[in-house]
Amino acid sequence: MMKNDFIIEKASPRDAAKLLEYLKRIGGESDNLSFGAEGLGFTPKAEAEYIAGIENSRDSVMLVAKQNGRIIGSASLNRLPRRMKHRGDFSVSVLKEYWNRGIGRRLTEGIIDFARENGFSVIDLQVRSDNAAAIHLYEKLGFVKTGTHPSFFEIDGEKVPVDYMYLSIE
Repeated sequence: MMKNDFIIEKASPRDAAKLLEYLKRIGGESDNLSFGAEGLGFTPKAEAEYIAGIENSRDSVMLVAKQNGRIIGSASLNRLPRRMKHRGDFSVSVLKEYWNRGIGRRLTEGIIDFARENGFSVIDLQVRSDNAAAIHLYEKLGFVKTGTHPSFFEIDGEKVPVDYMYLSIE
């Protein structure tokens, strides 16, 4: 299979069950996320309803990277409410076996494009302070570190620091 033989598309309700399986898998193979192998705890029906609810939204989007119909990465952006509505909270993940193939970059670029097209002026994210590869990618795309939370996660009794980063799209 070619190195970049994948597609990026908006998630659809029919992706719900596969997306939940994907989330459990990535949660089990990386401590970079806010959840582990238990996933997010949603039912396929609830996930499908959520995806259907944002399909035509200008405030939220979920993208998936697929290879031969298999979800290998995902990213989302959700507009914050009220006085923060100029900002969106961003997350991205890729199956470990597909790291360093440009998938995270393409997903992030898709999120940035959505944000530009839909009137966001800032994208916020949180990234483990020791996740050098992700931080490098975000910096290449123009994200700036604004601070560090010294104990954002607690994993197996260990406090894990996380950096806050943002991208200004104005």
